[in-house]
Amino acid sequence: MPESDTQRALATNRRARYDYFISETFEAGMVLLGSEIKSARAGRISIGEGYVYIKNGEAWLENAHIAAYGPAGEHGQHNPTRPRKLLLKRKQLDYLDDQAHRDGLTVVPLKVYIKNRVAKLLIGLAKGKRQVDRRNTIKERDAKREIDRAMRSKI
Repeated sequence: MPESDTQRALATNRRARYDYFISETFEAGMVLLGSEIKSARAGRISIGEGYVYIKNGEAWLENAHIAAYGPAGEHGQHNPTRPRKLLLKRKQLDYLDDQAHRDGLTVVPLKVYIKNRVAKLLIGLAKGKRQVDRRNTIKERDAKREIDRAMRSKI
């Protein structure tokens, strides 16, 4: 079995790394319905507007959009933006809840992928960037792009 099949990205939240400083990442399992996992495997998932919150000792993914799965018919469909439970260890949940409430950090979804036939969500503990920090991120990215172009042209 090729390595790419063991961990295949379905959706990424590229905006999160632009808007936040990501300090730590955690891997969480997702509780999905049958039509949701089939639609997600087809790549019809978006986590750009999604966010993670912890309530009553459980983590939830809110506002992530998983499109309806056509072959399931009208009656076998799911609500595309329903809250989805995340599976984390108790120690991780307590740590995330403590950091989010005490230090003012937030938990953001970064990537949805399939790992060993199971849907996983990479979540990050993040602190919001200010406008100046975003400008610096753009400057660094542009400088790196110019350096790469110069290196390619010399080769």
